[in-house]
Amino acid sequence: MQRSFKEYLIIFFKGMAMGAADVVPGVSGGTIAFISGIYEELLESINAVNFNALKTLKSEGFKAMWKSINGNFLFSLVLGIGLSIVSFAKLIRWLLENEPILVWAFFFGLVIASVIFVAKQIKKWNFIIVFMLFIGTAIGYYITILPPIAGNYTSNWFLFIAGSLAICAMILPGISGGFILLILGAYKPALDALNNWDFKSIFLLISGAVVGLLTFSRLLKWLFDKYHTLTLAVLTGFILGSLNKIWPWKEVLTWRTNSHGVKVPFSEKSISPFAFEGNPELLWAILLAIIGFLVIVLLEKSATIKTN
Repeated sequence: MQRSFKEYLIIFFKGMAMGAADVVPGVSGGTIAFISGIYEELLESINAVNFNALKTLKSEGFKAMWKSINGNFLFSLVLGIGLSIVSFAKLIRWLLENEPILVWAFFFGLVIASVIFVAKQIKKWNFIIVFMLFIGTAIGYYITILPPIAGNYTSNWFLFIAGSLAICAMILPGISGGFILLILGAYKPALDALNNWDFKSIFLLISGAVVGLLTFSRLLKWLFDKYHTLTLAVLTGFILGSLNKIWPWKEVLTWRTNSHGVKVPFSEKSISPFAFEGNPELLWAILLAIIGFLVIVLLEKSATIKTN
């Protein structure tokens, strides 16, 4: 597909948005890819990275291979994702520690709009579609209430497997790769590796992510090809169920002590803002939720204009 430099720049910024979302344990970069209109192209491009691409490289050269895997698209997107994760890791961590209600409120509005957007892609509703939506919602919600694994694991195999599982979640709309890392007890080691430039840990995480991505994307593409509407229904459910994780007001059930000796929440449950101990920042939270909602509306409108 021939694109201009401006179009690849837009893809780069979409990658940055995906990366920023993936750093937050509760928001999926796959959701951003879906609402920005690049999700299925992303799956197709990832699936093109296979042995046939290597054969093309050997028989026709690098240029032909690069074209066969939609290389310019993948490079622009991955560059944006990578730069965003490295750039925003510290900022997101600071915001989550100091302004958690406002951060979650913004993403809550964003994800609500995402549910509506993805659901609109389903043109025909029936009992089976509604049932699959319910199944997806139940699975998505269940994942959000799984207790994180205690500990701080840094073994090579653990980081590799954590990267593999997290990337599978990252390309699923509604399920956060960051949250999967949190459940596994690998979120802090991953952030520390990025912030401290621990190249060994980063390499293990990336290696696991590559293996997981190349494997899981094939399953997703097959599901889209064979059961497009049913897959959309399940993905809509995933996003809907994930709202529990990013609800801004939480009651801390258990605490843990981090590496700096500071007590931080370990497990939480969603509560009403009126039952929240402390300042619920309700007006600011509502405002930021509306802004998050409008961000998705604007993305959808821009994608519609380009399609037409």
